Amino acid sequence: MQINPVHVESTVVLAVVLCVHMAVWNQHSWCSIALVIQAFYVQHKWDRLLRSGGAVFQFRPSANSGIVPASMVMPLLGLALREKCSASGNVYFERFSMVITITGMMLALFLSLIALGITRPVPTNTCVIAGMAGSAILYTTKQTLTVSEVIEVLEVLLIFVYLSLIVLYLLPRCFTPGEALLIVGGISFIVNQLIKRSLNLAEVKGDPVNYFLPVLVVGSLLLGVFFALLFCFMESESWGSSLFFHMMTAVLGLGILMPWLSLFIGRHPLMWLLDFITLNDRRLCLLAYWVFLSVVASCVVLHQSYQRQSGSKKHQASTIVRKYFHLIVVATYIPGLIYDRQLLHVASVGCLAVFLFLEYVRYFRIRPVGQLLRQLLTLFLDERDSGPLILTHIYLLLGMSLPIWLFPGPCAPKGILPGAGGLVPYAGVLAVGVGDTVASVFGSTMGEIHWPGTKKTLEGTATSVFAQIIAVAMFLIFDSSINLNTTYSWIVGSITLVAMLEAYTSQIDNLLLPLYLFILLLL
Repeated sequence: MQINPVHVESTVVLAVVLCVHMAVWNQHSWCSIALVIQAFYVQHKWDRLLRSGGAVFQFRPSANSGIVPASMVMPLLGLALREKCSASGNVYFERFSMVITITGMMLALFLSLIALGITRPVPTNTCVIAGMAGSAILYTTKQTLTVSEVIEVLEVLLIFVYLSLIVLYLLPRCFTPGEALLIVGGISFIVNQLIKRSLNLAEVKGDPVNYFLPVLVVGSLLLGVFFALLFCFMESESWGSSLFFHMMTAVLGLGILMPWLSLFIGRHPLMWLLDFITLNDRRLCLLAYWVFLSVVASCVVLHQSYQRQSGSKKHQASTIVRKYFHLIVVATYIPGLIYDRQLLHVASVGCLAVFLFLEYVRYFRIRPVGQLLRQLLTLFLDERDSGPLILTHIYLLLGMSLPIWLFPGPCAPKGILPGAGGLVPYAGVLAVGVGDTVASVFGSTMGEIHWPGTKKTLEGTATSVFAQIIAVAMFLIFDSSINLNTTYSWIVGSITLVAMLEAYTSQIDNLLLPLYLFILLLL
């Protein structure tokens, strides 16, 4: 009997949903169970559309639709955050977490509606199941959210619709439907929150560090959409166009984003950043260490480029060489997590800004380095980079950073974090930096027993789980803020579930795995 990898992937996601439901146990957790069931049926229709070429947009080939794992991320994240905020007595963020949960469910229902609308013949049974799940979610929304919160959810949905049309049209074959839901949905939520806070500056509060990421996301989105539309009508590789690109980037950054950011933090961002970096000698030492690692990573890239020039023009970096960057990123993040998480937060946001800017330069072939970047980055392409963008390195950065950016600071207890919660900021390091790296290296070199229906091996998955457990033991030694108490079985179970998801998913594991491990450790 042949096992369908999509069914195993959905089973693992259902297991995570049930774990969250047992830990939270409210009307929203019941809705999440209904949502995952209807998403399973809708995913089958999406996969059929992708195989037949009946999808409206061109999605990433050689991957399933990924509706089930992507649909559950935002709802489960909101449920886990709400439980943490409820325990800490933070009513404001508890309501905010409920908005995250309902927004994720509404986005998933909208995507399901699109899939059912373009499927021929119309699948009656799937429509009935989706209708029942949608009715339960709408009823729960009516009972738990205020009118203003419902309007906020609808605003995110509206932004998601227009942003999806733009992104999927301009960037064909870059995403699966599930990845588009996860990425565009997240961006839509950030855009709406930033607009809301910009219109209510009197209510702006919190750590200034938390405002860098939303402003960066919105600025990068504006820059990308503007030049993607502009360069449809003019040549982007000329020196005149390149000069215009750099001038407009400077205008956007210095003339719009900087003043916008200063409204939130109450100071000029550059002056605040200078004081932030030079607060103590430890931060300067960490920055010097990170600069050194950046030089090492650049040397690896240049060495691979030299090998291509001196050898075959078709030379591609091997899996093991690509995992060098995972090790470099682990070496980057662990000292930051142990000694200064705020600095790591700001530095990772800055690194994301650099990565996005360089990708725009490469994509539009902006002089003087656009063509050089295109030659260097194509060395590290894999089957997931089938569209016009090269996103693997950006996904790696996001996977490592999302647990730090999402870490519920206002809802976290003071002092030592109890139980598995102490490992929440390390979710990206464990899932991607350690687990995915070890699974890939050991699976490709020593693996012989393949999981049914996949190219992944049992040896790789087992070694991945073992390596993550060892990493947890090391974190316990060096980070005094971690106190696991009696939660070892929950941690091992969470790591094992995420490792099984890595073995069977065809989605971007660098993005998906840290989020699921983050959710499980947060409970």
